[in-house]
Amino acid sequence: MKISNIYVGGWFQRTMLQLSEVYDFLRSGKSQLNLSKKKLDEHLKNLEIGNINYGVSGEEFVEFTTALNIRAKIFEDGLIVLNNENVSEDTLFNDINRVTDYYEQKLSPAFNYLFSLGAPVPKELANIETVYPYFIVCENATKEEISNLLSKTERQKYFEFENTKYDVIRGDKYYFINNKKQSDENIKRYIEEQIFIREFKGQLHRYLNIHRIVWEKIDSVKENTNVKGSDIVKFTSKLEEYAKTINLIDGRINQMGTYIATREKIAKSDQELSEFLAISGYRYETLRDTLDYIKYLWTMTKNYVSAAQKLFDGLKSDVTSKSVESLTIVTSMSAGAAIIGLLTETAPEFTIFGVVYFFILALIGWGSTKILNTIANKRKYEIADIEYEKDIK
Repeated sequence: MKISNIYVGGWFQRTMLQLSEVYDFLRSGKSQLNLSKKKLDEHLKNLEIGNINYGVSGEEFVEFTTALNIRAKIFEDGLIVLNNENVSEDTLFNDINRVTDYYEQKLSPAFNYLFSLGAPVPKELANIETVYPYFIVCENATKEEISNLLSKTERQKYFEFENTKYDVIRGDKYYFINNKKQSDENIKRYIEEQIFIREFKGQLHRYLNIHRIVWEKIDSVKENTNVKGSDIVKFTSKLEEYAKTINLIDGRINQMGTYIATREKIAKSDQELSEFLAISGYRYETLRDTLDYIKYLWTMTKNYVSAAQKLFDGLKSDVTSKSVESLTIVTSMSAGAAIIGLLTETAPEFTIFGVVYFFILALIGWGSTKILNTIANKRKYEIADIEYEKDIK
């Protein structure tokens, strides 16, 4: 059995504009943005680029080789595919790690810096450990040889497909493709599409989980049926933070539909590729349905945090109103004392007693204000909200 190739990749929304920025950076380490030239040069040097090519295959792409015998291909929609042809069964896991390390330690940091300006990545999406799909391409392997590879990498086989040109065995993190008669280019196209589909689905699942987390955080704020006045500002700040996260992720979700349509159109126009896609467990139509479902959940989440913000804004208004009433009382007391003093004195005199009297009045006013503020801060305000049974999502 010969292992001819290993592929790994990922996807995050990009456009042809950003692909042009990638191409400029990979060719000369340049960027039109206000980025450190020194850091750009360091990242470019770490990539150890050999040949570089800009082409079109359905979508525009940039492809380059490296000194480590790794080939990288970056598409305009953000799909990145790396492969290593210098592999063998004996060094399989080292070969996989070499490709993965290049992706994680060199390519990703370079692109993260290149695109570090602009809308931030929500912290819920940052530093997420990604489980890549690894594609191991074999040539004319027997069932026993494939089973042996599967036993070394996976404990469970999800599905198996066989025909006269190729076999596909999929585990959790690994796909094994046994090439019999298919061209290397068609297998490569199939792998590229599978990486996109799997990454697209993985992002949707991530957004579903973030929806659950954020919803529970909002619930934890609203579950305080009685809130101290001093805590209202703290809870309001939390809700503002959740709303910011929701808006950032909502923008990314709304971008995703365009990428499905383009990928589907290109894939279905390729007869060889459509044969491969027939064995995929995740169809484009299913992805669209799932995307619509996530959009619906995210709309609910936006409305939920908005309602919570309005609720606490109302409580802030109540606190402000109570504080104004308290200050009015203190001010009225001080004014009354001053008027009484004027009516009972024939002419103002500067005496030690008068100075002491003045400071006593000031101290009483200050103390009254502090007492009333403390009462306002400790006063509990009832959150009037409707309770609903939770649906299972």
